[in-house]
Amino acid sequence: MAATNPSFNATLDDSTKHTFVVEHMDPELESWQLLEYQTIGSECAAANSRFLLTGLPKAVPELALVEQSPQSVDDLVSSANIPKERVCLLDPRGESDLAPEDGDKFDVFVFGGILGDDPPRDRTAELRVKGFKGRRLGKEQLTTDTAARVTRIVVQDKIPLADVPYIDRPSIQVSAAESVEMPFKYVKGKDGKAIMPEGMIELLGDDADKGILDLL
Repeated sequence: MAATNPSFNATLDDSTKHTFVVEHMDPELESWQLLEYQTIGSECAAANSRFLLTGLPKAVPELALVEQSPQSVDDLVSSANIPKERVCLLDPRGESDLAPEDGDKFDVFVFGGILGDDPPRDRTAELRVKGFKGRRLGKEQLTTDTAARVTRIVVQDKIPLADVPYIDRPSIQVSAAESVEMPFKYVKGKDGKAIMPEGMIELLGDDADKGILDLL
């Protein structure tokens, strides 16, 4: 069950089919990251999965409904006695592409760093050394919430990675006179538009005087 306050009470001892873990690897927590983490949490809850946010220096009140932990994901996996072969690290350098059958092979899916760096900085390398099995989500850059969304689509909805519909580098209208090209690809929603966190377009509009990479 998701935490109802911003205290550190998350563990991996749970009967939920899949647990999605983001290891926060930045010293700060930006507004756009809050939106992404809130989105991952709500979408995981709707899919009967768990979302844990790990590696935090302190609990975040704005994410009170998200399970949070100051521990690293490998410490949580160890304390829960979860075999490392049941943990999947979503890694651009993984041994193979993520596949529907991986939903049966793995219980925990880990996302390291910010998968949306442009150009990529290989932040996942810090978790690669932990010994988890690696799986790829394709060559293109993804935001963290998109990576979690694609993973759920593949391992829970059993849709092959190649069949997930995308919009690459969408142009987002942030005001009547201005649009922003996002430097990543996003899952295409039923409305034909890129699926983005609620509030992200407004945030982009508020920061329209900044470059998109300054915001992200």
